[in-house]
Amino acid sequence: MQVTIYHNPACGTSRNVLAMIQNSGEEPLVIEYLKTPPSRAELSDLIQRMGVPVRSVLREKGTPYHELGLDNPDLTDDALLDAMMAHPILINRPIVVTDLGVRLCRPSETVLEILPNPQRGTFTKEDGEAVIDAAGQRVDKPGHE
Repeated sequence: MQVTIYHNPACGTSRNVLAMIQNSGEEPLVIEYLKTPPSRAELSDLIQRMGVPVRSVLREKGTPYHELGLDNPDLTDDALLDAMMAHPILINRPIVVTDLGVRLCRPSETVLEILPNPQRGTFTKEDGEAVIDAAGQRVDKPGHE
């Protein structure tokens, strides 16, 4: 099974997801999508496989989202895809692909839903938040079931 991550190494969430993939024993195919963006057809396929609206994959923070008027609700999916093709920074990240599904892994723990193997040890995010304990179990956040 191949695990693929569309990754931005400058993004903490993306780095955490990559580390969780590796903590499960997988060495993923890492696609730095700002250097090697997916084709329009690939991106459209990823979004369709995620089962989410195109708009939900748009990133606002640190992008030309507002300058390009992408907050206009009348824009079509094709127009939004055109914008992401012209400005790959608009593609939210990280997107992870496994045989178990495709997810936009925000929050980073979302990746746990589609990894083929369990975590092999404790995992703590870069910010110090514990995600996986010594028994390999997910650490519940206060206020979450």
